[in-house]
Amino acid sequence: MFTGIVTHIGSVRRVAAGAGGARFEIAADVGTMPVGASIACSGVCLTVVERAPGWFGVEASAETLSKTTASGWRDGTRLNLERPLKVGDELGGGFVLGHVDAVAGVVARRGDGDSVRLTVQGPASLRHLFAPKGSVTLDGVALTINEVDGAHFGVNIIPHTLAVTTLGQVAIGDRLNLEADPLARYVARIAEVQRGT
Repeated sequence: MFTGIVTHIGSVRRVAAGAGGARFEIAADVGTMPVGASIACSGVCLTVVERAPGWFGVEASAETLSKTTASGWRDGTRLNLERPLKVGDELGGGFVLGHVDAVAGVVARRGDGDSVRLTVQGPASLRHLFAPKGSVTLDGVALTINEVDGAHFGVNIIPHTLAVTTLGQVAIGDRLNLEADPLARYVARIAEVQRGT
């Protein structure tokens, strides 16, 4: 369980393709973190499989590579990092599972005062999970949706978030890991079951 409050920026330092998956070494100083721990890497919950001073290794399955931007991670790719919640931690962002629903595309970027307004296009199959003033997680950053138009929605990125996450460098055409609000996902599923679909 995560909150979507990014605490570190890491950088991919090595990629090794495996049989149906990939292994990534990520340079970051995230403190003591045992092998077997979970960490959100740009919104993707991965398991630490190796640890050394200044870096850690994670593995991604073929399923993860097919559903996230991890298939495009290369040496030098910058990643938003968040360690999982501990009991008693402040829940300052949103409910984030690290289970990416889809890859979304940035279709517009413009200044909005000191903030930046992004318009993002998610898959049409998820449009029922986007709601004005609802939550969405993009590349591991919990955000509030401003407006919705079909599968398009807008979010504002405040100056602090621009400075401490990779969203500051996002441009039109970039792809982002999208996790819909888990509460919306389960409400939608309950409604489907009740309708018998």
